[in-house]
Amino acid sequence: MTDLPLTHLRPDGSAHMVDVSDKPVTTRIATAQAVLHTRADVVAQVTSGTLPKGEALGTARIAGIMAAKQTSTLIPLCHPLPISSVTIDIEPQGADLLVLASVKTSGVTGVEMEALTAASVAALTLYDMIKAVDREAVIGEILVRQKSGGRSGDWSRS
Repeated sequence: MTDLPLTHLRPDGSAHMVDVSDKPVTTRIATAQAVLHTRADVVAQVTSGTLPKGEALGTARIAGIMAAKQTSTLIPLCHPLPISSVTIDIEPQGADLLVLASVKTSGVTGVEMEALTAASVAALTLYDMIKAVDREAVIGEILVRQKSGGRSGDWSRS
């Protein structure tokens, strides 16, 4: 438990958007992941582009990029940010697909939520593309792997 004040609550307990106008502009980068657990034969179809629904990797990358840009419309208290770049990498790992999303901005608040949103939506898109061949696929391990910039500095999951 932390003794820090809750920044998204007013004294009466109601939620509000935090005022970040006095924070300095810094370069901020965050990387998040999501893992799609499926089967090795499905991963082979994804990587070879032979799924019944078509080319999944490019579709998922574009979906993740689009999602990062929409984060503030999806998550109520997120600030709209000028995103400088979004990179989505999808790595086959046996019977899994590891989705890595990195988001960069020069701004007054971090891009962890944008990276999480990008990774999640890219994984959801992969699920949509494979559900005809694997209804038992599962998305998991959605987490921030690292972030840099801002007052709290650099952080990486151990």
